[in-house]
Amino acid sequence: MADLNRITVLVTGAGGRTGQIAYRKLKERTGKYVAKGLVRTEESKEKIGGSDDVFVGDIRNSDSIVPVIQGVDALIILTSAVPKIKPGHDLTKGGRPEFYFEDGAYPEQVDWIGQKNQIDAAKAAGVKQIVLVGSMGGTNPNHPLNSFGNGNILIWKRKAEQYLADSGIPYTIIRAGGLQDKEGGVRELLVAKDDELLQTETKTVTRADVAEVSIQALQYEEAKFKAFDLASKPEGTGTPTKDFKTLFSKITTRF
Repeated sequence: MADLNRITVLVTGAGGRTGQIAYRKLKERTGKYVAKGLVRTEESKEKIGGSDDVFVGDIRNSDSIVPVIQGVDALIILTSAVPKIKPGHDLTKGGRPEFYFEDGAYPEQVDWIGQKNQIDAAKAAGVKQIVLVGSMGGTNPNHPLNSFGNGNILIWKRKAEQYLADSGIPYTIIRAGGLQDKEGGVRELLVAKDDELLQTETKTVTRADVAEVSIQALQYEEAKFKAFDLASKPEGTGTPTKDFKTLFSKITTRF
């Protein structure tokens, strides 16, 4: 029998650096959530503890994710194509390295097809809310990230975001700034729209804070049918964000 007080949340991309944090945070909050994770390989499953609630599947193949999404109340999408540095580049000599995507792992396949598959499966399974984590920079087709491996990563991410916004499922789209591997919960978070934060000095955010905002979005009606950019003030300036209801209330943009 389903636990009436807890909601079942599936984190996809749970083997990634932000996904691991989101999955772990959900696992720690056993009073509120039943956590499930989706990873791409057995190796990733072992890396995050190898628990029975972690499933191995391929988001590019809808048949492999449909069973995992059954019985899920909310979905946090943290999957992303990851560019790799071409071999032979000496980082010690400076200069910008060249990037590539592995065959079958281009942004079109992962960030568009893979995310579309997740949204379709979630809709069919009656999932009540989807939180999709993307990236700032999508308003600019010429953004440097699009040139990495000729992947047009932000263009494909934006296409998936639009698909979600048009799906009819309550959604929260979080377009994160530059991701930092630092402690979360110690900075004042900033929300904005249309890449306005990229014109400021405050355009980074910790992975831990992104994971936290993803989970907090499940708690508040104010987060539903919203899309926003997320960054933070430097640690030691401003007041660390604790009131997420107020943070979400500041957002008025649906896309």
